[in-house]
Amino acid sequence: MSKAVVVIPTYNEIENIERLIRNIFSLQRAFDILVVEDSSPDGTAQTVRSLIDTFPKRLFLLERKGKMGLGTAYIAGFKWALEENYEYIFEMDADFSHNPNDLIRLYNACARDGFDLSIGSRYVKGVNVVNWPMSRVLLSWMASKYVRFITGMNIYDTTAGFVCYKRAVLEKINLEKIQFVGYAFQIEMKFKAYLLKFKITEVPVVFTDRTRGESKMSGGIISEAIFGVIKMKYKSLFKGYKL
Repeated sequence: MSKAVVVIPTYNEIENIERLIRNIFSLQRAFDILVVEDSSPDGTAQTVRSLIDTFPKRLFLLERKGKMGLGTAYIAGFKWALEENYEYIFEMDADFSHNPNDLIRLYNACARDGFDLSIGSRYVKGVNVVNWPMSRVLLSWMASKYVRFITGMNIYDTTAGFVCYKRAVLEKINLEKIQFVGYAFQIEMKFKAYLLKFKITEVPVVFTDRTRGESKMSGGIISEAIFGVIKMKYKSLFKGYKL
């Protein structure tokens, strides 16, 4: 059993998931994988199940009934990983927008360089995004600037979904009190780690938009991020804010 596990939420990722699993398991450093599967109608779960015998005690599947949101998928995965005593817990998209080779760099930032949380950052050194239209690049970049301004966090890519946590971070954050279920979940987790004074670093990565399958981005997700951040910051000013 590895000390590190990669939590990958899936919904209709049959075109990507097997290739991603095999790619991660081919890395020089050992990572286990937990797929958190939300009842994809395309057969994603069956594909993962078919690989478990090939990668025993390294590949795990957590199946949930219905599409319940990105944030709840990660929280379910984090709780599982803590119960299984992993020391380093990653979150990663299933669509190859995050390069599996960068897992090692995120791991080294925590395990070797002493950080508590490392972020695969698109914006810490310029803008490193491939295959997005300029309108979406600007929206994402401006959203991170906006979040940085509202929250006071010294983080350039506040909405990044490619992250390594030391288990101490997830043990300290009250996962039951996480409010957001969409991409604002990523902001809330970083904000709470920041308020708890954990050591956070950004590792520059190149983000490549998916070439297979469909994006899960929606107007509701963007709205949650824009208005939810103000509400989150306001609540944090009071003693009753639950970290």
